[in-house]
Amino acid sequence: MDVSRGERRSFLNYMLGTGALATLGAIFYPMFRFMIPPRVVESAASSVVAARVSEIRPNEGRIFKFGSRPGLLIQTAPGEYRAFNATCTHLDCTVQYLAEERLIWCACHNGRYDLTGKNISGPPPRPLEEFTVNVRGDEVVVSRG
Repeated sequence: MDVSRGERRSFLNYMLGTGALATLGAIFYPMFRFMIPPRVVESAASSVVAARVSEIRPNEGRIFKFGSRPGLLIQTAPGEYRAFNATCTHLDCTVQYLAEERLIWCACHNGRYDLTGKNISGPPPRPLEEFTVNVRGDEVVVSRG
């Protein structure tokens, strides 16, 4: 079997070119995927069971999942339920309920909201999105307004 010198050279050139192309693809593909983030599909759910009535006491707050975002359910001291989007309007940190101060607090930059979701101090530029709360039997159901 006699293979000419030209055939060997073109085979080696083909292999080197293919290897170089694969290496460039392995380097640039992750960069390209990082620069164009994947599309996040928002949940189509417009309501969710946030808790059971027996699980939350007066003057207590609880984080729950509302689609792909966190929600905050609060039972105020008089026993009224309130629910908000638990994402701070400043830098998207998750807020929490401070029972001793009876307000909603963002730990990232000390942002504070009252129990209506209105921003009262710190850097948050706008109020929290408020959800509608209904009690159905033993379930506390939270819905988009």
